[in-house]
Amino acid sequence: MGKKADGKVLAQNKKASHDYYIEDTYEAGLVLTGTEIKSLRNGRANIGDAFATIRNGEIFVHNMHISPFEQGNRSNPTDPTRTRKLLMHKEQIHKLLGQSKREGFTIVPLKVYVRNGYAKLLIGLGKGKKEYDKRDSAAKRDAQRDIQRVLRDKQKIAR
Repeated sequence: MGKKADGKVLAQNKKASHDYYIEDTYEAGLVLTGTEIKSLRNGRANIGDAFATIRNGEIFVHNMHISPFEQGNRSNPTDPTRTRKLLMHKEQIHKLLGQSKREGFTIVPLKVYVRNGYAKLLIGLGKGKKEYDKRDSAAKRDAQRDIQRVLRDKQKIAR
C-alpha cells in the first residue's frame, strides 16, 4: 500500500489574511461524497468566497466550490457550491460560537488539505480589517521585501 499524502494543501484562501486579522485557527473534517473527494484530490476546489456558519450546534461551510469529477457519476450531479457539514468536537464548536458572536468576528476557511487520507479544512476566527489597515499591512510587507532585497544585495557584494 502506498504512502498517504500528509498535509498536502489542495486549496488556499489567500485573500483571508488580507481581509481579516486571524485570531485563532481550528481544524475541521469535511463531509464529502465520493466524487467530491476525488475532484478535491485533483486540486479542483476554490474557497475564495467561502464562509462558515453555526446552526443547531453544527458547523457548515457555504460557497466552497468543488468542481464535478469528470469520470464521476454524471446521472447524479451534485451542486458544486452546496453547503457542506464540518466535523468538529462539540466543545470546539461552542467555543467558536461564543467567539464569533462578538462584534466584527466571522469564521473564515483558510485552507483545504488531506491528512492521513481525510479531507480537512483549516478555519480561522477572523476580525475584519478596515481599508486603512489593509494599506498599512501592504506598506509593511513592501518595506520588509525592500529590506530583504538590500540585505541580499549586500551579501552578493561581500562575496
